[in-house]
Amino acid sequence: MLRKIRIVLATVMLIGITWLFVDFTGTAHHWFSWMPKLQLLEAILALNVVALVILIAMTLVFGRIYCSIICPLGILQDIIGWVGKKVKKNRYTFSKAVSWLRYTMLGVIVVALVAGIGSIVQLLAPYSAFGRIATTLLQPLYKMGNNVLAAISEHYDNYAFYHTETGVPNITIVLAIACVTLVVLAVLAYRNGRTYCNTICPVGTVLSFLSRFSWMKIQFDADKCKNCSLCTKNCKAACIDFKSHQVDYSRCVVCGDCIESCKFGALGYSSSTRNTSNTSVDPSKRSFLLASAMMTTAALAQEAKMTDGGLADIEDKVAPERQTPLTPPGSLSAANMAKKCTGCQLCVSECPNQVLRPGTNWMSIMQPTMSYELGYCRPECTRCSEVCPAGAIKPIQKEEKSSIQIGHAVWVKKNCIPLTDGVSCGNCARHCPVGAIEMVPSDPDDEESLKIPVVNESRCIGCGACENLCPARPFSAIYVEGHEVHKEI
Repeated sequence: MLRKIRIVLATVMLIGITWLFVDFTGTAHHWFSWMPKLQLLEAILALNVVALVILIAMTLVFGRIYCSIICPLGILQDIIGWVGKKVKKNRYTFSKAVSWLRYTMLGVIVVALVAGIGSIVQLLAPYSAFGRIATTLLQPLYKMGNNVLAAISEHYDNYAFYHTETGVPNITIVLAIACVTLVVLAVLAYRNGRTYCNTICPVGTVLSFLSRFSWMKIQFDADKCKNCSLCTKNCKAACIDFKSHQVDYSRCVVCGDCIESCKFGALGYSSSTRNTSNTSVDPSKRSFLLASAMMTTAALAQEAKMTDGGLADIEDKVAPERQTPLTPPGSLSAANMAKKCTGCQLCVSECPNQVLRPGTNWMSIMQPTMSYELGYCRPECTRCSEVCPAGAIKPIQKEEKSSIQIGHAVWVKKNCIPLTDGVSCGNCARHCPVGAIEMVPSDPDDEESLKIPVVNESRCIGCGACENLCPARPFSAIYVEGHEVHKEI
């Protein structure tokens, strides 16, 4: 029963989170937006007290079930391990915990959080790793399937589906990292089950301190045990020593496989304290408090596709060289984004306007930046702030978004069509949602001369409508320069 409950809950969680990453319509957000907020590292960074209380209480009562039913990367490893067990049964063995590596990885991510080295955090964070895999490998397939259905439905004059772009700019490096991550995880999970979770994953290490004190545990009945070793051979966490009847509770993820494999009823999941002193690893309360303090300290330190109507080819736009990268409204500042974002790519996959894409800075290579070649940041859209689980993008209301200045428009004289082609334009001024652009005569002494834009920087919010809709190619005649710190106007 324990194993069946675990499988049902894990299935729901995996489907929900995967759908969040691949869905581009926003439908999944209405049903499953709470799931990312239950991820431990993201809850710590967001200082989500409710989620933290739930996760801590759950671990203290049931053990490390977080890794089996909430963490999507852990569930993915279980699926790969299940395939491995189908190929070769009874494949696992008991091994001692590699404590020095676990604590080193925990120390590395704490230092990276404090120092704001986002690329290291993003590589080690389990939820972020799964997000990259889902966004770069699964979402394009999902979109291609949607486009096939759209083509079929349009043939029958049905428009229940609509075409969408399948690619994301700047995704090449993230795709490579996601592929390497998936291959490494697949090899480790296929051969040895939960090796990654119990040697590298910093979330697993933090939970290992809590699970030592859990009320419910997998326990031996020594009188019934026949030392057949089936429990050890089916333990994906390599934490059961059948010879001494010991379970390493710091690594046990309460999957229930050992109970199901035992033919003599010698294993059970109960609140009994019998044999709890015979654990192979006994983290002290001091270690638990130290790890908690480290993570808390780290958390507190982070405070259109262009179409031509079938008449002519239109040259694709090229992103300008911005001195300061643009970060989404609600991210508060570039520093807040760098320190709190775990690079899970959920905001990138959820952005309906194709504005967000992975950055190219090596210090924060998987964190999102904004650019306006394919669309602009519409004032009525707050999707990225609604889905961010780590507090890197704070929730904002649609009414307040138009008053958040993330950057300002800059006019590039040499690219402006009225001056290069001698024709009137004014596209930027017509589409500015806050009226920050005014068209004035190019010759101050001639009111009839062609008009050029003038930007009122105090009113501009940096939404990018002017940059995106500027007809100049390949470089827009007006682009948005980011601000290090956002402000309300």
